[in-house]
Amino acid sequence: MIRSISKLLAGATLASLAAMAPALAEPAKPECLAGAKPGGGFDLTCRLAANALLESKQISTPMTVTYMEGGVGAVAYNHVVGKRGKDGNLISAASSGSALLIAQGKFGQPDETAVRWLGALGADYGVIVVAADSPHKTLKELVAAYKADPAGFAVAGGGAVGSQDWMKGSLIAKAAKQDPKTMRYVALEGGGAVLTALEGGHVKVGSGDAAEMVKHHVAGKVRILAVMAPERLPGELAGVPTAREQGFEIDWPVWRGYYVGKDVSDADYDWWVKSFEAMAKTPEFAKERDARGLFEFTLIGSAFDARVKQDVERFKVLAKEAGM
Repeated sequence: MIRSISKLLAGATLASLAAMAPALAEPAKPECLAGAKPGGGFDLTCRLAANALLESKQISTPMTVTYMEGGVGAVAYNHVVGKRGKDGNLISAASSGSALLIAQGKFGQPDETAVRWLGALGADYGVIVVAADSPHKTLKELVAAYKADPAGFAVAGGGAVGSQDWMKGSLIAKAAKQDPKTMRYVALEGGGAVLTALEGGHVKVGSGDAAEMVKHHVAGKVRILAVMAPERLPGELAGVPTAREQGFEIDWPVWRGYYVGKDVSDADYDWWVKSFEAMAKTPEFAKERDARGLFEFTLIGSAFDARVKQDVERFKVLAKEAGM
């Protein structure tokens, strides 16, 4: 009898503790902060999460997307760190470009440990492009020609010196055993301007991303020599070899991800992690990702946190080697 009463009391105590434990609750006002004007990469990233979370029924209230431009995400990052560090309703868009800027100190005092990294839900990949009539048919041929005459190769990218496109070009310079600081880099406003410069013969090499270049490659307007991915990309780029296949250990995934405030509760953070994990397994999510020209690249929770910190360290080394 005493033993039975003890079991009953123990069960009641466990039930009481379970009732007192904080339940994982859906955010009442889900919001995604895009650190730029509408229409860019951060907007795309927020729309991906907002649509896929709703379509996969992880949230019942539509997610609001808000915009805060400045410093390619720096203003938004500092806003979250300084004013919304505890807000469990808020996720913010980020990319591998964010990690690159943090590595260069362009986000100010807050570093990669100033927020909690939530997850990446897709990626684009860097590509090296030449004009359709270029004599260079492979990356090996291009690197050999660059090595022989680095001053004769102007490299165009959609961003300033130190940007992702500049960094991709610098890796080609390094592969040719040349100093990236001496690279003739032409900073242009986006991939469209890079394509125009290539087609007009104003530059010999373009540094860009697969999603923005693939249609022009298929149309025969430019030639993608290599994709900076661990494996060949599916679909229309299946016939384009990777840089690795051509003997160059060069990867450049442009991941699209999210972070939350540093002081968000573990319960709120875990809710977002579990919701992202569940969403990522659904056909609704795959449809939304594919519609935005992104390739599969899913890292959530601690795995993504580790990846961001590894990327920041890698970018610090690349920036130092490039004299940034």
